[in-house]
Amino acid sequence: MAPRRRKETILAALTPAELALWRDDWAFWARADQLPPDGPWNTWLMMGGRGAGKTRAGAEWVRSLALGPAAPDRARSGRFALVGETFGDVRDVMIEGVSGLLSVHRDVERPDWKPSNRRLTWPNGAVAQVFSAEDPESLRGPQFEAAWCDEIGKWRHGGETWDMLQFGLRLGDHPRCLATTTPRATPLLRRLLADPDTAVTRARTRDNAYNLAPAFLSAVAKAYAGTRLGRQELDGEMIEERADALWSRSMLEALRDRVAPALASICVAVDPPATSGRHADACGLVVAGIDDDGVVHVLEDATLARMKPAEWAARAAMLYRRWEADMVVVEVNQGGEMATAVLRQVDPSLPVAAVRATRGKYLRAEPVAALYAQGRVRHIGALPELEDEMCDFGPGGLSSGRSPDRLDALVWAVTHLALGPKARPRVRGL
Repeated sequence: MAPRRRKETILAALTPAELALWRDDWAFWARADQLPPDGPWNTWLMMGGRGAGKTRAGAEWVRSLALGPAAPDRARSGRFALVGETFGDVRDVMIEGVSGLLSVHRDVERPDWKPSNRRLTWPNGAVAQVFSAEDPESLRGPQFEAAWCDEIGKWRHGGETWDMLQFGLRLGDHPRCLATTTPRATPLLRRLLADPDTAVTRARTRDNAYNLAPAFLSAVAKAYAGTRLGRQELDGEMIEERADALWSRSMLEALRDRVAPALASICVAVDPPATSGRHADACGLVVAGIDDDGVVHVLEDATLARMKPAEWAARAAMLYRRWEADMVVVEVNQGGEMATAVLRQVDPSLPVAAVRATRGKYLRAEPVAALYAQGRVRHIGALPELEDEMCDFGPGGLSSGRSPDRLDALVWAVTHLALGPKARPRVRGL
């Protein structure tokens, strides 16, 4: 029997009461990232995009603790803290929202909500108190078995509120806290991610596509996919940047276009890896062009890891043809003449300009960063991995210690087009 017909047969055999129980079985419907992680964690940090199902996961977790694993009449009582950015957020999202606590309970088990007392009381005696992150001191005194904290990435007094809450989590055998949030690079989130007692689950907006309007997903993906805002608000990524980096996220967002203008010259820049094999650096491959006003437009980051010389050379040649480029610029410090030789073996007609680094990476990147600051370099579309390197590149290189292969290729491309001896002259007034 086909799976669909088998499901229909099973559903047809269920009584209305059984259907209701099956519909309300959260463990059956939930994704893995919406269920409590295994292990002895103290904090469950659920980071996800907008509409990824974080609120439903939080409400169902509190419900399961309040009602217990058995039927409602045998459930234990408990004390819980519900903490949001403001009292209004707790009320409108965590309690009264479409996926909030009141909506996930059946009528016979639904808690009584007293907004004036800021308190939820379950029929079995479990109680949840409401708190605002705007007032950390309000958490001084009460005590709890568990807490659900929502959108901690937005809390203005994040560290202070979290600390006061931890002193109150002192009831029961193992007090625990669930924090649901769209990630932001705040001190509190960094602290939780570094804590070995934190279990992390992640979710993207599109993971919850079944419960979202298709038009919404299509519109936001078209507008924001790959951008800093999209990666944070849709993919649930925590986007970091260094204070001493040559580039900032806000700078790059302000220099983003959807379509490039007519270009006077295009080049493909190659930063070959020094070695090949499993642990080799990536081969930086960036395509950029310059317009008649002297503005460079970065068109594509085609960098790939663990490529053999013949493979990256073939990819460079493909990019040259696809973009109808004028030049392939390749750094020859590591491979010497081998780099240009490999390119010409793949396509003898390729015009190749060999460049050699005489200064360190940071010194080479500084003039390029200055062009960005002047608005003379722009990105066409989203280039997330390249932009990650740019916003993590400081005087000591990348914070990971890895080679900035994408950034190196970008620097060679922009230098060739706008700063090198054969660069197009800058138009007066720019």
